[in-house]
Amino acid sequence: MKTKLLIEQHFHGCFGIDFNTATVDEVLYLSKEILKYGIGGIFPTLVTDSVENTKHAISVIKEASKRQTPDMAKILGVHLEGIFLNPEKKGIHNSEYFLKPTIENYKLIEDDFIKIVTLAPELCSDTLPLSEGRNLSDFGEGLINYLRLKNIKIQAGHCIGGDLTGCTGATHLFNAMSGVTHRGSSTALSGLVNDYIYTEIIADGIHVSDEALKLTFKAKPSDKVILISDCLPITKSELKSMIFAGEKVYYDGTKATSKEGTLAGSTTLLPDIIKRLAKQNMFNPEYINNPYKYHNIDLQGYVEWDNEWNIAEITRDNQTLFPSRQP
Repeated sequence: MKTKLLIEQHFHGCFGIDFNTATVDEVLYLSKEILKYGIGGIFPTLVTDSVENTKHAISVIKEASKRQTPDMAKILGVHLEGIFLNPEKKGIHNSEYFLKPTIENYKLIEDDFIKIVTLAPELCSDTLPLSEGRNLSDFGEGLINYLRLKNIKIQAGHCIGGDLTGCTGATHLFNAMSGVTHRGSSTALSGLVNDYIYTEIIADGIHVSDEALKLTFKAKPSDKVILISDCLPITKSELKSMIFAGEKVYYDGTKATSKEGTLAGSTTLLPDIIKRLAKQNMFNPEYINNPYKYHNIDLQGYVEWDNEWNIAEITRDNQTLFPSRQP
């Protein structure tokens, strides 16, 4: 089967490289190596950190994007996952650096290279109905409206609120959010039933059970599912432990957790996730196309998969880049 190149919109690094602390050369190296796994576009994702460190990480990623060569996965922008989250669902994030989601606080780290912001909508002072023809000036001047005016994707994550008005997506559905309930509303339930919401999901078999995956794939329109890895820098490296988000994370060969057992990001790249879903008869090739539509972008290049969903060939501009590379 032939598909477009994969787009990874939520991952914190791999090959031992952490986007929060990486140098320009390390980001360039990662973007070159990850193309060998069929991933042609990336949104480096930043975990919660200080304002100073966050600004530095964004500047490094932005500078790396200017130095890229054709044999690298294109850096499409920064996914800011941290800072504007709910402490009740902090996960592995360091709540010491959380800020209230206001325009003033966003401006502390604002950069035109930020393309996705994960936040807790229940902590924001505004919402914006998605109906067409509404004038933005009719609504409050809160952060959600501010980000929408700048065409930044707003994703509900690390939160408990069920009102996702104004959000374009949900960050790693089920994980670090209020779960499905049969009374009232919740983040996960709203992410499932609202067809205008794109839902990220980590289908590595660890973060979300196969039963919950089946529910998601049945409930969501197939064009609103975005597969992500949310992988840690420890992925595809020899590391068994590392400092991530200011905390030591341990990898046991299957999953990565803090000392207290808090599940961190995954340790699996997207092609491994796709292969796993295909073996479980849960994969829809449309999932590969969805990030293209979500971000309204186009990348040149294709991935050729064999019958076992191993990568057989990667091409770009009618040239074979990486033949017979197995994920």
